Amino acid sequence: MQTNRLFKILYYILNNKKVTAKELSQKFEVSTRTIYRDIDIISSLGIPIYATQGKNGGISILDGFSIDNSLLSSEEKEDILSSLQAINQLNNKKYDDLIIKLSSIFKTKFNNWIEVDFSYWGQSISMQHIFDNIKNAILNRNIINFTYFNTNGENTKRIVYPIKLLFKSGNWYLYGFCKIKDDYRLFKLTRIKNLEITNQIYYEKIQDIHNIDKNIKNEKTILVKLKFDKKIAFRVYDEFSDCIIKEEREYLYVSALLPDYEGLYSYLFSFLEYLEVLEPIHIRENFLNKLNAINNNYSNTTY
Repeated sequence: MQTNRLFKILYYILNNKKVTAKELSQKFEVSTRTIYRDIDIISSLGIPIYATQGKNGGISILDGFSIDNSLLSSEEKEDILSSLQAINQLNNKKYDDLIIKLSSIFKTKFNNWIEVDFSYWGQSISMQHIFDNIKNAILNRNIINFTYFNTNGENTKRIVYPIKLLFKSGNWYLYGFCKIKDDYRLFKLTRIKNLEITNQIYYEKIQDIHNIDKNIKNEKTILVKLKFDKKIAFRVYDEFSDCIIKEEREYLYVSALLPDYEGLYSYLFSFLEYLEVLEPIHIRENFLNKLNAINNNYSNTTY
C-alpha cells in the first residue's frame, strides 16, 4: 500500500511541478507527518525531491529528472510499454513516437512481443470514427446524442454523459449516464447510430470511477445445453472451450450461459445443421418453431 502511495505521490508532483504537504495529505488521505515520511523515503531512493520554505514554497522534483531502476524494475517497464502498445492499436499507431521516447527514458530496448488487435474482420472506417469521437467526448466531458437500437428491436434517441469505453465479451461498449433513462447504462458501439458530439460540457459529479464496474448491468443470461457435431469442433473449441462437459467420438456436449434475448437464436443458427439444442425445453421448442418457419418460407416460394 505504501509503495503504491509513493508512486502516486511522485507522479502527482511531476504533473503539478510544486505542491504543499497539506495538499498531498488531503489528496492521499494521510497526515502531513506521513507525507514528510514518504518524501524522505522517495529521497532515499535517489530521486531529487526537495522542499522550499516561505510563501511560494512547496515540494518539487528537480527539473530533468528521469525514471530509472530506483523506481521501476525492468519487468515493470516492459509491462508499461506492452500496455501502451495495446492502446496504440486503438489509435492507428499514433503513439509510436511515445513508445520510442519512453523506451529511451527507461533506457531499455522495447521487445515488441505481443500484438493486440481489437478490430473485427471487415470492420468499417465508420466504427473507428465512432470509437475515436466517443473517446474524445469522454476526455473533454462533452454531452453526446445518438440513436440506439436495443435487443428488443426498438430504437430511441439518447442523450448521454459519456464516462468510459469498455471491452467485454469481444465487443466495445460505452458506459455513461443516460439523461433519458436518468440512470447509468451500457451501450454497444455497433448499435449506436447518428452520433453527435455536442459543444455542451457536463459538470455534474459522476460516479467514482472505481465503483463503475460494480454498477455495470450484465446481460440477462440463460443456461443452455447444446450438442455439436465434431465437424464444427474448431468453432466449439474457439467459443466454448471452458464449457465442454462431455466429448464423444462424433459429438461435443456444451453447457454454457448465453445472452437471453432474441439474438440468441441468430447466434445458434450460425452453427447450421451441426447443432442440436438440448435444454432448456422452451429454447429447444422456440428454435424448432423458427426452423419450421424458415422451412415454410422456402416451401411456399415459387419462381
